[in-house]
Amino acid sequence: MSSPNWKWFIEFTHPTQAHMHGVKDYIYSGKTQFQEVEIVETDFFGRCLILDGKIQSAQFDEHIYHEALVHPAMILHPIPKRILVVGGGEGAVLIEILKHPSVEKLVMVDIDKEVVEICKRYLPSWSQDAYEDNRVKTYFMDARKYLEDNTEKWDLIFMDLTEPLDDSASYLLFTKEFYSLVVERLEKGGSIALQAGNFNPGLFQCHAAIYNTLKLVFKHVDSYGTFIPSFDTKWGFLYASLENTAFILDPAKIDEKLSERNIRGLQFYDGLTHVHMFTLTKDLRELRARETRIIEDNKPLFTY
Repeated sequence: MSSPNWKWFIEFTHPTQAHMHGVKDYIYSGKTQFQEVEIVETDFFGRCLILDGKIQSAQFDEHIYHEALVHPAMILHPIPKRILVVGGGEGAVLIEILKHPSVEKLVMVDIDKEVVEICKRYLPSWSQDAYEDNRVKTYFMDARKYLEDNTEKWDLIFMDLTEPLDDSASYLLFTKEFYSLVVERLEKGGSIALQAGNFNPGLFQCHAAIYNTLKLVFKHVDSYGTFIPSFDTKWGFLYASLENTAFILDPAKIDEKLSERNIRGLQFYDGLTHVHMFTLTKDLRELRARETRIIEDNKPLFTY
């Protein structure tokens, strides 16, 4: 039931579509060098991180987003030791990666140090003690420059980025040129996973264009997605690898690998969830097949 006393946060996903959230309290509001930042306490989803007017994660369901982003790629790699995270300011991606005992080195590169510090202060349960782990190093700089200047190679690279808006710092991290650089920084058998836009059929062009762009430089590319309640939509991810042989679509084998690594306490991800996420419906498969756009530095793709 609506109440005249509620404050409302309205998130526009399109000029004619928006989601409304009843807000109990505004915890923080400010602007960094790169983006507008808000922390709000909502009635339904608890505390939320909002960047440039879009919810990035919520207390109620951040585990869905972060487990979906991290664990498929980690499980599909036989021994993930060296991991790079591009973005990931809340720190929750680090927590999920560190659940895998083989991890020896974990580097996070985020352009916006202020957002990381704000999240540490107001969303401490997202990162817990990840930043204090001696395997973790953080660099606050442009990730593309980091990869250009450092020839170190990685088993896995995760990209937890904001959407490619025309005034955002991330739009050049979705292009063919950037993905070609990423390939050069992967070990043999390496792979990547990234958040890749809305699965709403009316807003699916962004995901399909990222998929097409990755297909130019990776041997194996797969879409997957799951419903995120605080996003009020099914959200898309992409997994891309340098080899064709590593992919598994068998729930028993996924559960066996989780057990071998002694990974317990996951709230969302397991073998059946893995298969469900990677099973795209017919309409999305057809939409993806019809999209022809390739994202390039001089032809970026912007979302609303």
